[in-house]
Amino acid sequence: MLSACHDRMARQCATLRRLVPHLALHGADQEARTAATNVMRYFDTSAINHHRDEEVDLFPALIESMAGSDAVCLHELTEGLTMDHRALEASWQRLRLILAQIAEGESVPLDSADVEALVGLYERHIELEDTELLPMAARLLSDDALASIGRAMRERRGIGEISI
Repeated sequence: MLSACHDRMARQCATLRRLVPHLALHGADQEARTAATNVMRYFDTSAINHHRDEEVDLFPALIESMAGSDAVCLHELTEGLTMDHRALEASWQRLRLILAQIAEGESVPLDSADVEALVGLYERHIELEDTELLPMAARLLSDDALASIGRAMRERRGIGEISI
């Protein structure tokens, strides 16, 4: 679920990038308003839930799995990712103000540098999680721990149990 969320984040970041030149050419037309609304909906809910999934459930489970071992590397990784989450949220809030105006039909400029700051940070963050954090979780966490994290993630999103 976390990896799939990274794919959705990347798609929303791509939409945000495409919105910059679209606004310059077409203003806040219906397509721009829809894109702004969809990006806001995603980053206001799913991205925040993703950060909570990691900070509330995954990071503590990983650290607990390392009990008795030298977990300095893991602590540094999770603390760095948590700081990234705060930076991402702050950057998002600045962009969100502009996107809200666009969603309302105002033809305001969307600064490419602001978009690239957010998207670049997300790209680096996702790469680190996909190459280091998630493989580590798959290696260190038991099936029961992973199932518990999955349940917490579904509850956070109001999704019922998945039956196979």
